[in-house]
Amino acid sequence: MASDSRRTAPRPGLVLDVDRSTPPVLFHHGEGFRLEKLPADRSRIIYPAEPLPGLPDPDESIRQALLNPIEDDPRPPLITPGMKLTIAFDDISLPLPSMRKPDIRQRIIEQVLDMAAAASVDDIHLIAALALHRRMTEDELRHCLGDRVYDAFAPQGAIYNHDAEDPDGMVELGLTRHDEQVTMNARAAESDLLIYVNLNIVSMDGGWKSTATGLSGYSGIRHHHNVATMQKSKSFMDRHKSELHHSNWRQGEVIKKNGPRIFQIETTINNNTFGYDGPMSVLQKREWEWTAKDRATFIGMKKGLDMMPTAAKRAIFNGWKAPYELTSVQAGDVEAVHEVTLEHCFKQHLVPVEGQTDVLTFGLPYICPYNVNSVMNPILVMCLGLGYFFNMYRGKPLVREGGVLIMSHPTPWEFHPVHHPSYIDFFEQVLSDTTDPLELEAKYEKQFAEDEWYIHLYRNSYAYHGVHPFYMWYWGASALQHLGRVIIVGGDKRAVRRLGFQPASTMQDALEMASDVVGPAPSITHLHNPPILMADVT
Repeated sequence: MASDSRRTAPRPGLVLDVDRSTPPVLFHHGEGFRLEKLPADRSRIIYPAEPLPGLPDPDESIRQALLNPIEDDPRPPLITPGMKLTIAFDDISLPLPSMRKPDIRQRIIEQVLDMAAAASVDDIHLIAALALHRRMTEDELRHCLGDRVYDAFAPQGAIYNHDAEDPDGMVELGLTRHDEQVTMNARAAESDLLIYVNLNIVSMDGGWKSTATGLSGYSGIRHHHNVATMQKSKSFMDRHKSELHHSNWRQGEVIKKNGPRIFQIETTINNNTFGYDGPMSVLQKREWEWTAKDRATFIGMKKGLDMMPTAAKRAIFNGWKAPYELTSVQAGDVEAVHEVTLEHCFKQHLVPVEGQTDVLTFGLPYICPYNVNSVMNPILVMCLGLGYFFNMYRGKPLVREGGVLIMSHPTPWEFHPVHHPSYIDFFEQVLSDTTDPLELEAKYEKQFAEDEWYIHLYRNSYAYHGVHPFYMWYWGASALQHLGRVIIVGGDKRAVRRLGFQPASTMQDALEMASDVVGPAPSITHLHNPPILMADVT
């Protein structure tokens, strides 16, 4: 069992200066791992804070949040007999990996439904807020909502996935002061009350982004998921410096004026991704603190994974459910709630870091928001590395302008044929022509966004929207603008080159290649995640 101190008095994040005695550092590498020895005296490692203690009674905390909302009326007075009530909730893109049962969304929704039943509300719909993501399966919905909720509402068609391409299921609410269209799921827009249940794993999530993106369609989302917006966003994780968020907040103004009354419920969880105990817990420890048992566990796990076929490894990792704990829950006014949520996010994730680096390194795991129960294809490797991990900062980017990013991932030339059909064509056709975000946006986006076959697969199968690979590429646009070179260690060389990056067989090779850009003996910073951290760079 983990010591009480780890559970009750977790240590903050740490920046470790590497010397000759520092052991090799862990790099995630898809469904495997690498141990790398970083150069002494010019390298540092940023470790996340240990998991914050969870709330002792999650169900009671949820109840109190509903009864004592922030800048809003308490739950019972808001729910009235005969009203049209819609409950929207975040889809499977969060958290990563998915959490052990019961999911927090289930805990919250069950209490809301009990309150609605007490008020004799019969007209209730539950909507998975997908935006342009793939539909959730029955098993995924059951995991998220629980059998009790699913069995009560699904048979009557009152639980379903948001369909952004349903011509009768979307409405336009107006234009922002920047002439951005605001669209919303019709059922949600026409409700007397919309309750949004949000799960914040990082500071990018929540606020007006929940409804302005999650319940919107292409005509609305395109105003903030575009190259210009992404290039202007200086860290997606810092709302006040994110043009993406500025656009969502402008759309929120229109929703507030012309849309339904919204009651926002936001939660934060700790970063207990791999547990305090068990075979995966070694991934959550600092390498120089590994015990003999930890080392043996890791070596055995790595050897076993190296011998397994890829399908078996994916089954193991996709089956992992994280023992996250609820660290906060707040409900009420969208903006007021979100400010409290951000405080809790930063409390878990922020690690003070002094100064930028010439070379930034990190390992990419097997999962990102868009390949849950699926395949991490090359475009998603780019998105996770340059769109998410690169942006895990507040203040300044970890790596200086013109610096080098080195990522570790197998980067297979492989795609899930059901989930990512438009990704295949994007990779084969679009990226073979250009990797420039502005050029591919101008030449190809409209064609993919309006393709009838892609729309059919999005609506009737389990495919991401046809435009989705473009947005994943745009996520990395700011990083592409900022960096002098991107190198991927251990990736399929053809796939890496198709992305416009440079392949390297070993970390040593990658560092030598980086020296061509940043000079000899560059400073090196390793971002040691997951678990998630956010560098507060001064």
